[in-house]
This record gives sequence, structure tokens and C-alpha cells, in this order.
Amino acid sequence: MKNPVIDLHCDLLSYLTQPNSSIYNTSDIGCAIPYLKEGNVKLQVMAIFAPTEKNSHEFGLKQSEIFQDLTTQENELYRFEKQHLETILTNENIGMLASVESGSAFCDENITLKEGFKNLEKIIENVGSILYIGFTHHTENRFGGGNYSKAALKNDGKELIDYLHNKNIAIDFSHTSDALAYDILNYISKENVTVPIMASHSNYRSVFNHPRNLPDDVAKEIIHQKGLIGLNFVRAFVNPEKADALQEHLAHGLKLGGKNAICYGADYFYTKDHPDKSRIPFYFAAHDNAGCYPKINADLEKEFGIEQVGKISNQNALDFIKRLWK
Repeated sequence: MKNPVIDLHCDLLSYLTQPNSSIYNTSDIGCAIPYLKEGNVKLQVMAIFAPTEKNSHEFGLKQSEIFQDLTTQENELYRFEKQHLETILTNENIGMLASVESGSAFCDENITLKEGFKNLEKIIENVGSILYIGFTHHTENRFGGGNYSKAALKNDGKELIDYLHNKNIAIDFSHTSDALAYDILNYISKENVTVPIMASHSNYRSVFNHPRNLPDDVAKEIIHQKGLIGLNFVRAFVNPEKADALQEHLAHGLKLGGKNAICYGADYFYTKDHPDKSRIPFYFAAHDNAGCYPKINADLEKEFGIEQVGKISNQNALDFIKRLWK
């Protein structure tokens, strides 16, 4: 029997901004609907992403409108809401929930923060609710440093943390610089801000040394605060030479105490126009698309057991959302 799957991160929405794109095109993206159905994915979190560039917020708003349109079309997706919490794992269709990957998706570098927050409210109005917000992507922006930068938390980043107080929206650490991650944790503690934390699509730097992977102290704090850490399937972050390193990341996360925190954040995105051809293939064959989930789960059960894989596959993420939406 296929384990139902909840996945915390994909880039289907940014792909759908392209002409002639389709949620059914399995030749373009690993989270196309046929793959999600084959993998028994019952809830797919869809990121609203924008690079840090002029008018980046317009790209973010466009993706929120695409999300809104998907829920009104005749397809196999529906907008996941509070009333679906008890039926999500048995629903025939696929729930969709939005997130924001980089604050640039609602606030570019040249508009006021007040305008940016208005854009964010419009995004939330379009999608219904968002699970998490990441402050940055790879590079530095007005909120802080991305994973390829050294910048820390900036004043606008502090304002964003204050904005998220008691909003039941998590802060995502998957693309933070180390300095930004530590500053966010310190600011939350010092200012007594109530905001959940997670790393939606991140592995562990102790297993494979890459700036996209979490240092142990950050991972342990996310676990301590009952957050989530989503296993990322991108080959560059697993270990480009070793598919079995995914199991090593999982074993390390469990060693850190993450039995109730680890879940899936596969990070399927459109790779065909990616400028770095050295990264091809972007995924190992065993993790190539969401249709691989039954085989991935079966392999993990042999090493980690049925109960733990059930937690990773859906229970940890569902428990987190239930706490968030209590």
C-alpha cells in the first residue's frame, strides 16, 4: 500500500509563468500532476518565488494568481484549508498550499516596506493561506543574506519578523546565510516573537558540505522548537556522486533528534533552462520525480522502519500544520 505523501516544496508556480507550460507536462517538471498521483502525494506545498531584481514583486503576485486559477479549474488539485485536515490523506485529489520563497516575491528593493506588506496581503488573499516565508534565496536582499552570501539580518528583516508575530506563518531557513539564520533565532528569542520555524527543503552540512545544507546547531534548534526539516532531493545538495547519501542525511537528522521533524521537501523545479549545465542531471534516477515516492519509502522502511517512514512521509508535516492552524 502506498504511503500518502506531504511534500513541503516545489517550484511548479514559477514554471507555470512560462508560455505553453502545463501542470500535466511530465517532460518538464518532476511535480507534474501525473507524477504527484503516481507518488500518492496528497498535499503539495507550492512556492511563490522571485529572484532579487527590479519589479520582482510583480512576478510573485503573478504566481499567486496562477495558484488561484488552479483551484478554480477542472483539474485534480484543490486549495488545502483547515476543514481538510482530517481528510487530506484519503482525499482522491491533491491538496495545494502556498508558500513564499524569498521576500523579493512581495517586496523588491525599490519599493517601500509598507507597499511590500500590502503585496504580501494580496498574495495571501489570492492563495488563502501560506505555510511559510523564506526571507532570501541564494543572494542578499533587503531582508538579509541568502545561502551564497555572508550578510546577516537587516532592519527590514526585523520588521518582517515583527510582522509575522502570531500570524501562524513559519519562517523558512532553507536559503538563509548562516549569519541570517543565527540572527533570526536570536531576534525571535530576544524580542519574544511567536513564530514557528522550519527548513522546508534542506539537508545537513555534516553529511555533505554545501552552503544550502543546514549546520547542526541550526537544525537542532529547529527540532527543539518543533519545526520541520524537509529532505531535499536535488543531487547537488544530497551529494552529487552518491544517491545513497539521502539515507545518510536522514540518519543524521534522526541522530540530531529529528524523528518528529523530518519530512519531504523534494524541491522539484524546471531545470531545462538552468544556466549551470554541470549540474545535469539535477536529480538521481531514484529521486527523479514525485512518482518515485513509493520506491523511496519502501527503501527507507528497510533501514528506518515503517513507523518512522510514516512520520517522514506525512505525519510530521500534518502534525505541524495542525499545531499551526489550531
